[in-house]
Amino acid sequence: MIDFTDKIILAPMAGVCDLPFRLLCKEQGCDIVYTEMISAKGMYYNNKNTEPLLMTDDREKPVGVQIFGSEPKLMAEQAKRIEDRGFAFIDVNMGCPVPKIVNNGEGSALMKNPELIGEIVNELVNLCTLPITIKIRAGFSEDTINAPEVAKIAEAAGVSAIAVHGRTREQYYRGKADWSIIKEVKDAVSVPVIGNGDIASGEDVVRIKEQTGCDSVMIGRAAKGNPWLFKEIKEYLATGEVPIRPSVDEICDMMLRHARLMIEYKGEFTGIHEMRKHVAWYTQGMKDSAKLRARINTVETYEELEGMITVLRKEHDN
Repeated sequence: MIDFTDKIILAPMAGVCDLPFRLLCKEQGCDIVYTEMISAKGMYYNNKNTEPLLMTDDREKPVGVQIFGSEPKLMAEQAKRIEDRGFAFIDVNMGCPVPKIVNNGEGSALMKNPELIGEIVNELVNLCTLPITIKIRAGFSEDTINAPEVAKIAEAAGVSAIAVHGRTREQYYRGKADWSIIKEVKDAVSVPVIGNGDIASGEDVVRIKEQTGCDSVMIGRAAKGNPWLFKEIKEYLATGEVPIRPSVDEICDMMLRHARLMIEYKGEFTGIHEMRKHVAWYTQGMKDSAKLRARINTVETYEELEGMITVLRKEHDN
């Protein structure tokens, strides 16, 4: 059984939390990572894009696999198929706000159907030997906030932990996360509750735990281009002091290491193309970062990226 108490967790983010990024976050002290969300239907039809998403590395353990769908039996059968792939638990995405997912009745659309959530969890728990967890939102809309109700149904069906993003689907990532909903969920169930939304520092971790009583915290967008965040949070929790942010040299070294991992796992063409967005995140707020983002979109090879980063170092040395 995986322990979800006092953990700093990397949120599953599509297009971000691939194996190379998870490894970097793990090296920086992240306790638990998840795969990007994987379609249960995609697994059923042996979609060629699914297999790379299931790839893991012993260095990142424990890692949970996050699946999405809306058909209880199919989801359970596909989860059972991948139980022996080295995952520590199986998570079900019930929070993705993207229209393509929601219009299929998946992701955060499930928040509109608590009974179906219960059926999905029940099928998975009965068929799989790994722990089953879920990631939910406060509700689908401001008028239908029902996370505590959903959490109770999922607990009754046998869920092992519940991650709660304190926004509704209609909010997407706008506005402020409502941590009081996370507290309501924590008060409603006895399984571990993971708080998520607007956590970007050690101070935020202390605040959300004080305000909600959540067992662990989950970091999402604040980790993009910022794998150091996990180490910094742990330093703050241990000392009460805000750590010094990484230098430009450290950021440049991390970008190159990230790029090498991308190439190792995905090949140079895909690795470098996917690395472009990461470079934009790593360099956000730097001098002339807008020009830099324009330049990065022309980079095709590791050598070109290395050359661009060398120029970046020099520009910031002057």
